[in-house]
Amino acid sequence: MRTLVLLFGFIFAIGWAAQAKPETKTFLVLFKSKELKANKTTLKSVEAQFSSFSTRTYAGNSELALLIEIPSCDFDECFLGQFLIDTGSRKNIQLQELAFRLFDMTQNERELELIVKAYDSKNHKKSGSLFKSNP
Repeated sequence: MRTLVLLFGFIFAIGWAAQAKPETKTFLVLFKSKELKANKTTLKSVEAQFSSFSTRTYAGNSELALLIEIPSCDFDECFLGQFLIDTGSRKNIQLQELAFRLFDMTQNERELELIVKAYDSKNHKKSGSLFKSNP
């Protein structure tokens, strides 16, 4: 009987671990236009190299931005920064050398939620919470 319980527990643990998939992560990559020009590449060509993922680009009066959504990944912005980007002139450069900044927006969102919860719990005794969080 004891062996049967252990076997059942082991099978349950393996099944639960197999279902635990890493979450989808969103990364924000900021570029300076003069850095892209110096490396003779464009934001669209960098975006094309991430075509297997969901991407969006933003260009305007501020920094050039690339949003990359990577499903079921288990890495951070440091790992993303090591991706090689083909600049077209027989030269590959790491994304972290080409980009101005890289942000893990999923991690930043979690940290912000923790800060808001801590702030709300600290000030709950006062007149009410300053921030309302959506569940």
